[in-house]
Amino acid sequence: MKKTIPLLIVIVGGFIWVLWAFSPHYYIQEDFYNKFYLPWSYASSPFAMLLGIMSLFMMHTAKIRRKAPKWQFSYFFFAGFVITSVAGFGWGTQKGGPLMWIFENTQMPMSATMFSLLAFYMASAAYKAFRARSPEATVLLVAAVVVMLAQVPIGVKMSKHLPAISQWILDVPNLASKRGIALGVGLGGVATSLKILLGIERSYLGGGD
Repeated sequence: MKKTIPLLIVIVGGFIWVLWAFSPHYYIQEDFYNKFYLPWSYASSPFAMLLGIMSLFMMHTAKIRRKAPKWQFSYFFFAGFVITSVAGFGWGTQKGGPLMWIFENTQMPMSATMFSLLAFYMASAAYKAFRARSPEATVLLVAAVVVMLAQVPIGVKMSKHLPAISQWILDVPNLASKRGIALGVGLGGVATSLKILLGIERSYLGGGD
């Protein structure tokens, strides 16, 4: 029963969403989904958040107890959670309050640091990918050089046609490949969703299939 009930909830909820997405009937669109299903979803969301918080607490507590690798960082989780919770519940989210001060002076600088570090990883990946070891890599190298030169003033001075060529590369071959990837991701998502709806995929229940 520990797995049967959650599995039935997922299957029923999934088919309700499918009916709402594909059925044009007013009863399903308005009376059932908007007036019945959505309010119940909003009512259950706090319990889902509470379950997530309990799961995080149990995971970090177990890491500290077992002295798992990098267990010291779990203390930062507890400290951050308690401090931000007290600041949010005590002073709200108004500008100038403790929570917004923490966000502007801690969260935003850390996010900027992470994005700045990504630039070095991107440069390293580009160096490895742009080596002209094959015809495909050569095409990638030439296209990348053209696109990058078109974004800086020196490239425009080298040739007035570079911006137009760069835009063509972005609009035609690049966009075509992006649409192919998006189509593949969409088909994979549909296949995974069907496996979950039909009860074939059960790994989210824990303990494997």
